[in-house]
Amino acid sequence: MSRVTIAPEEDRLNAQIAFAIEIDKLKRVIRRNHLMDGSRRENDAEHSWYVGLLAMILGEHAPAGTDIQRVVAMLLVHDLVEIDAGDTFIYDAAAVAAQADAERAAADRIFALLPGGQGAEMRALWEEFEARQTVESRFAKALDRFAPILANHHTEGGTWGLFKVKAAQVREKVRIIEEGSPSLGAYALELVELSVARGHLSE
Repeated sequence: MSRVTIAPEEDRLNAQIAFAIEIDKLKRVIRRNHLMDGSRRENDAEHSWYVGLLAMILGEHAPAGTDIQRVVAMLLVHDLVEIDAGDTFIYDAAAVAAQADAERAAADRIFALLPGGQGAEMRALWEEFEARQTVESRFAKALDRFAPILANHHTEGGTWGLFKVKAAQVREKVRIIEEGSPSLGAYALELVELSVARGHLSE
């Protein structure tokens, strides 16, 4: 009986399709934040799409010379690890403490599904986002933090009230936005103070 030989390009495609099927699971990871109409909680895939578009829309608020295409790529992959690790609520200290190890193990598994070169490239984007050592990663992280503040402001406090988050905790997160984009950081702080004034965020 003759043995069926799989061509290298076919093997590569099969690996890519396996990865494509795996990342579809990101649509099932539910975040704490609600959609801006308040109808339901958003999922991770929606969040990744949204912040990727924010990078394109708000790119002029990034430092001069920022590679916006790299920012978009980073934002599209930054939450893939949550397929295994789940969404970490940034105001849950215990969950945040365990986040790094869980997400690194997830990165080891998920990015390894891709063919070597592609997997390494995507893993590098995720590592860069987490390290926040480049202007692109700091701007990407700023948008990742900006989106929930925008959503909570437009849902009259949203998760802030539900989880008894205080204004000081939110202001602390604004610092990360300021690091990536001073203008977006200033705008986010305005939203925080306006939410406090309206009684949607407690001091």
